[in-house]
Amino acid sequence: MPNHTVRAYDDELEALDRKIAEMGGLAEKMLSDAMGALSDFDAKLALEAIDSDPRLDLLQREIEEQAILTIARRQPVAADLREIVAAIRISNDLERIGDLAKNIAKRAIKISPEMRTPRCVIGLRSMHDLAAMLLKDVLDAYAQRDVERARGVWIRDADLDALEDSVFRDLLTFMMEDPRNISFCAHLLFCSKNLERIGDHSTNIAETLVYFVTGEPLPMERPKGRSSISASPMRVV
Repeated sequence: MPNHTVRAYDDELEALDRKIAEMGGLAEKMLSDAMGALSDFDAKLALEAIDSDPRLDLLQREIEEQAILTIARRQPVAADLREIVAAIRISNDLERIGDLAKNIAKRAIKISPEMRTPRCVIGLRSMHDLAAMLLKDVLDAYAQRDVERARGVWIRDADLDALEDSVFRDLLTFMMEDPRNISFCAHLLFCSKNLERIGDHSTNIAETLVYFVTGEPLPMERPKGRSSISASPMRVV
């Protein structure tokens, strides 16, 4: 971050960074709690994830308001303007990640009484591990202004798409094996889509970071399909 003649300007930019870091940490915890609730049928963890969402929403609004005030007050150009706009865009993506984690937590509460086949969740755990890693990596990339690490997140989103395809096939198989599985497997399908969308938002953050640092956008199309992991089913019988 460049030093400006007016120290208060630097303070405003640093404050945006701190709020983004706080949002990122909260979004990571919400995702972890939501998946823990789904894996362990833990309603307490699910409620913790849900209860964290208002704080995430508040931080997003504070970042947006502070960024708009900074633009009005300082009239930034070039890299400074990109940095402030990036903070707004990244805060929006983090707020959506929190919403998606909250959705998983809500479904965990709904299906815990009827969960009869814990093996159905195994593929979702793999999706969570990768989605959580992408989120962590892109937040670290933002903190360090690391363009190459951000590009790595952008590329690895394809792995999460492949895992979602695998989980989709597995859950359909569980439904066909026993019609009593249909209800909670349908909920798990929504959870897998939420995890895939979390990967998309991490990719959005990566794209924003690359543009903020370099002034050059990544390609319009995100990576699709497989990059390094197999899309074969991960069923455990």
